[in-house]
Amino acid sequence: MRKKKIAVLAAAAALTLGTVFSSYATSKAIEDAKKKVSSMEEEKKKVESALKELEGKKSDTAAYVKELDRNLSALAGELTKLEGDISQKEEQIEEAKVELETAKITENRQYEDMKLRIQYMYENGQTGLLESMMQSESIAELLNRAEYASQITSYDRKMLEEYRKTRQEVALKEEALKTEHQELLTLQDSTKAKQSSVKTLMASKEAELASYETKIASAQGEIDQYNADIKAQEEHMARVEAEIRRKEEEARKAEEARRAEEARRAEEAKKNQSSAGGDSTVKKGNTNFIWPCPASGRISSAFGDRSSPTEGASTNHKGIDIPAPSGSSIVAAADGKVVISTYSYSAGNYIMIDHGGGLVSLYGHNSELWVSEGQYVQQGQTIALAGSTGWSTGPHCHFEARLNGELTDPMNYLP
Repeated sequence: MRKKKIAVLAAAAALTLGTVFSSYATSKAIEDAKKKVSSMEEEKKKVESALKELEGKKSDTAAYVKELDRNLSALAGELTKLEGDISQKEEQIEEAKVELETAKITENRQYEDMKLRIQYMYENGQTGLLESMMQSESIAELLNRAEYASQITSYDRKMLEEYRKTRQEVALKEEALKTEHQELLTLQDSTKAKQSSVKTLMASKEAELASYETKIASAQGEIDQYNADIKAQEEHMARVEAEIRRKEEEARKAEEARRAEEARRAEEAKKNQSSAGGDSTVKKGNTNFIWPCPASGRISSAFGDRSSPTEGASTNHKGIDIPAPSGSSIVAAADGKVVISTYSYSAGNYIMIDHGGGLVSLYGHNSELWVSEGQYVQQGQTIALAGSTGWSTGPHCHFEARLNGELTDPMNYLP
């Protein structure tokens, strides 16, 4: 029977020990996962900011490319019109050439006809003047000599002048058309150069636009990866928290089994003392505690009934709350053995110390735990640092006292 009792206590202790170490490890894993998520969220924000900037630049560049495309369309229209104007000028120049050639032929024919008439006139009596006229080498010279020849009719002179004037006008028209043609060719070259420049700029901007699209795709890929990683970490935290709850339940049951066994053994010892005639009275104050939070001597919430300070907190306060600066020392109230050093949703990071005689103390909401389950500690030894983990409204030490598994006012043991 005794071996069976020892086995029960050993199993409970082993389960509690495994739970403490596992819960401590899992609570650390949660903290690490939270830090990773926070870091990834920050990096994600940076990438999102860069993505927004890239999308703005892409939008501006795309608008510029559209403007360049409109410019190219306008230049293409100008070139088409210029080509039509050049073709028209070339046709007009050809027409002027034909017109000039016709004028020259007409002028020469009139010149020859005039010479024949003069010859006829002087063959009938004015031989000297005829020879002089026939020796003229040009129309201008002929006209100069003819000025002195009253025999030349005013009609011939008038017609010859008109033909010469017509030829000159046609020649001037041809030169003007050639000048206009050259101006059109120059304008065409200038427009083509402008078109080439716009095409080069457009190609550059299209490459820039493609670069932005590549960078945007890369940034979006990074964001998607961050989202996936964050989701994975959150799922990991959910699994770890579920594991913590399972371990806490196991620890609770193991603690209940341990307390039941201790109570049974205490009852058995009490009966043995009674049968032996000894004194079985247990004094509740036979263990003297010291103040667990040297940095603060104030109590913000006493033991017993109270208003719930935060969602999830009990209205029946199981201990006392001692407000303390975050990171200040939490010390063991008395010598004893650490039976729990872990994390829970309600108590946050907490420690339980068995002082013997059925008396156990609890220290909750710590920022850091400095001792582990199974470790023996001395009165006044720093076991944790004050914090605000679990259900808490601010940094403090939640301090409990339990006698034979029953909650009792810690002030019964404190100075």
